[in-house]
Amino acid sequence: MNRHLSAVAYGLLAIVAYAGGCRADTITDWDTKATAVASSAALGEREVAIVDLAMFDAVNSIARRYRPYLEHLPTTEPTSADAAAASAAATALALLHPQAANDFKTALAEYLSRLSAFPTAIEAGTRLGETVAHKIVERRATDGATDVDPYRPKTRPGQYVPTVTMVCSTWPTMPPFALASPSQFRPGPPPALKSREWAEDYNEIKELGGKTSGKRTAQQTETARFWLMTGPQAYHPLARQLILERHLDLIDSARFMALFAVTLTDAYIAVFDAKYHYEFWRPVTAIRNADLNDNPATVPDATWEPLDATPMHPEYPCAHCILSGAARVVLESLAAGQPMPELALTSPTAPGVTHRWSNLDDFTTEVANARIWSGFHYRFSTRVGTALGRQVAQYVVNNTMEPVPKTAQR
Repeated sequence: MNRHLSAVAYGLLAIVAYAGGCRADTITDWDTKATAVASSAALGEREVAIVDLAMFDAVNSIARRYRPYLEHLPTTEPTSADAAAASAAATALALLHPQAANDFKTALAEYLSRLSAFPTAIEAGTRLGETVAHKIVERRATDGATDVDPYRPKTRPGQYVPTVTMVCSTWPTMPPFALASPSQFRPGPPPALKSREWAEDYNEIKELGGKTSGKRTAQQTETARFWLMTGPQAYHPLARQLILERHLDLIDSARFMALFAVTLTDAYIAVFDAKYHYEFWRPVTAIRNADLNDNPATVPDATWEPLDATPMHPEYPCAHCILSGAARVVLESLAAGQPMPELALTSPTAPGVTHRWSNLDDFTTEVANARIWSGFHYRFSTRVGTALGRQVAQYVVNNTMEPVPKTAQR
């Protein structure tokens, strides 16, 4: 093996080698690879959605059991679906990360060498995957996700404002993957600053979310730090675990993983639409300036700090909450009324800690509480975010990649 492969390639090949010794699922294998090299947070989720959609449309072009995301491509010869999925993923990743294109090609070659299909079927699958990936990537190439930040801070001539780049300020105008528009489920505004609800939630986070809070327990601090992780690494392992637990076949794995990724990406788009529409202040700003909100029940603290650095985008609603609420709906759609198996996550922001859930209500509640305990979000924002995630997910699950009549299947 080339001794000069990048660290990314070594990580990918290690996953491939591991998969060869256990039950391998092509979809979860390549979703794992995409998650490992994804950009941070929302941009990373968008990348993984592109990869998962490419795998789905490639496999579905062979099985034709669901409506395609873009189109069914013709397959007129024996074609390996595993090769098509792997090729689609590797090609999409190479297009998204051109600096590592050779690494992904090497990882794909290693993966294909382990397939047991006839060489001609593997070659046909590889060609199919490449074609589909190019189509999916091209569709999203000009969606504005990575455009230059155009955000203009509120200011007066000559007055200093913090000079930092905002996160995803272009996403409110970005075409969703499945939603009709970014504002389709935009929630109502946050509570009025003179309201009792505002005062109660202000005082809760002031007490529990501060960097030196004496009210937050050790367990609450651990949970807050656990959920400082962002992006696909925070949620995709749950979907992969459920796929393996349910022993899904390749096409159903591809559809479920694509639904999951599309739902979470559109959840990001929906939440950034609301955030930049309302531009509501973060706790660190509100608590230091509470003398400005004309509410006697909120006392300022000029030196208050959150547990960790506040993300650089407006507060309302809670992004982690919309993602957990959306993930819950998609996971429950696969469970189909059956008991949920225990799902587990680790976090790079809480080394050595594993959190487990067999009840998804406990899962979404934990995420919401974590964002309060970290000092990032008010209680009302977590409630609205979780509900918004459910709305987005229910729409995507019911209107995307639906089953086709059996007469249209192969």
